[in-house]
Amino acid sequence: YVGCYVDNTRRRTLRGVSFFDYKKMTVFRCQDNCAERGYLYAGLEFGAECYCGHKIQASNASESECNMECKGERSNTCGGVNRLSIYRLELAQESARRYGSAIFRGCFRRPDNVSIALPVSQLMLNMSVDKCVDFCTEKEYPLSALAGTTCHCGFPTTLFTLHEREDEQLCAQKCAGEEFESCGTTEYLLVYQTQVQDNRCMDRRFLPTRAKQLVALASFPGAGNTWARHLIELATGFYTGSYYFDGSLYNKGFKGERDHWRSGRTICIKTHESGQKEIESFDSAILLIRNPYKALMAEFNRKYGGHIGFAAHAHWKGKEWPEFVANYAPWWATHTLDWLRYGKKVLVVHFEDLKRDLFVQLQRMVGLLGITACEDRLLCVEGQKDGNFKRSGLRKLEYDPYTPEMRKMISGYIKTVDTALKLRNLSGVPDDYYPR
Repeated sequence: YVGCYVDNTRRRTLRGVSFFDYKKMTVFRCQDNCAERGYLYAGLEFGAECYCGHKIQASNASESECNMECKGERSNTCGGVNRLSIYRLELAQESARRYGSAIFRGCFRRPDNVSIALPVSQLMLNMSVDKCVDFCTEKEYPLSALAGTTCHCGFPTTLFTLHEREDEQLCAQKCAGEEFESCGTTEYLLVYQTQVQDNRCMDRRFLPTRAKQLVALASFPGAGNTWARHLIELATGFYTGSYYFDGSLYNKGFKGERDHWRSGRTICIKTHESGQKEIESFDSAILLIRNPYKALMAEFNRKYGGHIGFAAHAHWKGKEWPEFVANYAPWWATHTLDWLRYGKKVLVVHFEDLKRDLFVQLQRMVGLLGITACEDRLLCVEGQKDGNFKRSGLRKLEYDPYTPEMRKMISGYIKTVDTALKLRNLSGVPDDYYPR
């Protein structure tokens, strides 16, 4: 919480998106909505209004002027009349933090050979984030780095990996051209990713010679298989295949989708199968495991709303959801257990680890595929990681769809999978698989 601030209907204090709910507004709901959209601040006003923004453009007011209870929780304050209760958000996904069309990447120490690491530079005495981002976009570079009054542009490379983030306070020097923004210093650069596509990892083709090994990319539905394929294709430069044929994926650029899965022209093969016979037809496998609570909801959304759509409210509230959980939750466990039991040379990758530490996990996956990934290519993948197959996350359910009985059942399956992993000397499931 950062304080109570004046708001003005003609010139808003927080100038991002806003939404109102005169019956059920809560502090968490407002924070969640702003964080999902990548904003830095969330402000509540008049008990029911939520405003998001990247900077606070107004003065402080006395705390006593933020005196209205939230419509959805009487115990909390949601601003007042023309007064905002403002929170600074801890963003779960730093990559989500946007500044106009640019994505905030963080504060980084100046690289040793700055002129090689960031080859294009321009002195800007009236520096602002917009000016530097626009300049690098025009020069067709995916990174813009602000260093006080100098704007640098470049690519992520081994000289400037963006892996060693520094405390943002080290970059907190005000911009000459915009008093509410930070512009970094000569020693600590503030980095934004522009909308320019990094083309160093965009080329893909079929394998030049027939693969001697059939590698499965195995997962339960809804565990991020399509996203993992996107990452593998960018990291290796080769198409992935599939045990099935999905026209919508083929049309989105997964050209290996049309090949028979045994063609030998693709680097690995997507499969959701979990029978002994099917598993034993592969020589090795990357087994992708995801939190069942998230995977079940993702697959339910796909089933009723398509690859990047959402199931309708009626599906969640009707009989479809309980029936789906009863059928699919046991399969979530047997899928992993079967692959651990019958699979040859299985590399376990947790979806959550892949999201959190893409570079390291992708290196492991590419290693199993027998390819030495060029580091610059992997750094390029980090910048293009979302692809076209990621639900926006903006349509969150306002309630928890899991009943206590469902949770009890799923908890049992989580324990079974956790034990099976540990018996093979693998790390167990991540802590957040258990409901909080």
